[in-house]
Amino acid sequence: MKPTVLQLIDSFHQGGSERQAIQLTRLLHEGGRFNVRLASLSPEGSLRAAAEELHLGDFPSFPLNSFYDRNAVVQLRKLMAYIRRERVEIVHTHDFYTNVFGMAAASLARVPARIASMRETAGMRTGPQKSAQLAAYGLAHQVVANSDAVRQKLREHGIKETKISVIYNGIDADRLVSNASRSESLAVLGLPPETDGARKSFVTIVANMRHEVKDYPMFLRAAQQIKAANPATGFLLAGEGELTDSIRRLARELGIENSTFFLGRCDKIADLLSISDVCVLSSKAEGFSNSILEYMAAGRPVVATDVGGAKEAIVEGVTGFLVQSGDDMAMAQRIISLLREPEQARAFGAMGKRRVEEKFSCAAQLQHTEELYERLLKSK
Repeated sequence: MKPTVLQLIDSFHQGGSERQAIQLTRLLHEGGRFNVRLASLSPEGSLRAAAEELHLGDFPSFPLNSFYDRNAVVQLRKLMAYIRRERVEIVHTHDFYTNVFGMAAASLARVPARIASMRETAGMRTGPQKSAQLAAYGLAHQVVANSDAVRQKLREHGIKETKISVIYNGIDADRLVSNASRSESLAVLGLPPETDGARKSFVTIVANMRHEVKDYPMFLRAAQQIKAANPATGFLLAGEGELTDSIRRLARELGIENSTFFLGRCDKIADLLSISDVCVLSSKAEGFSNSILEYMAAGRPVVATDVGGAKEAIVEGVTGFLVQSGDDMAMAQRIISLLREPEQARAFGAMGKRRVEEKFSCAAQLQHTEELYERLLKSK
């Protein structure tokens, strides 16, 4: 009989952790070596439709308001009952909230293989949250890090090396192929058409607007300098969140509002990247950025801050450039050089695409995950 694995995610909203978890769920299901179940803390989000296409049955949800109220105890008991009813042998959680809640339930239900995850290096958690997550790691049999940078951070927190597995995010490159023409992509993204044969250059950033760690102000300061050097440049910002209004205000203050396009949550990533000349990430901290891999898989040159696992994806001077966090001048100079040397930009993009295919494929992600599951089950 095939072992049953439960993937527990926070929600079905468009986020890096959620997309990776649902992708992993699909890969495991298609691989056929495990019975796969999927549950969440919240049933909401646009990714639910993709999950439902897998026909895994119901997706139970266990909504939380806090870890410290009566509802948390009720939901914990419900999850434990679900684990026992489905005879779950592996519980795999994917972010802070599911780590804390899921590892507690799995431990109390005596699940043989308990796997937590860490996808960040800094800038996201309060002191009490860090303590809670370390407690969750203590209940886990293994912690999956999505980069060597994250593994190092876990070691600094006292997690033993033998308890950490590095499994890189996988990218489905086919999802990033657009068959639309440039004019069609502009239209579907709500961007103005190009007239009189004048092609506009686009610099793109894909990152949520919920956390200051993404440092959109750095990107906009660089954009101001790029605009002065290359007036026919537009800046595409794909992301949503409560910081949107403040980021819009800063674009106005910098005098680039007419060249800055706020796309909100973008479901047409392939179309977006197909019209992009340079792609950017300006974060102050990261674990291992899905956006960087998507840029490279789409054959686009990347300029990113040297944080987290960025240097594990980007080969300096081969697939893109790394700059120090906060150094908007260096970022602007690197982007300007790529806009002025399109042949080099295309060469970077081609090398980046090849690197993703060789090192960050879905097949590699599935293989390493299945090996981890089987190793833990054998040891238990």
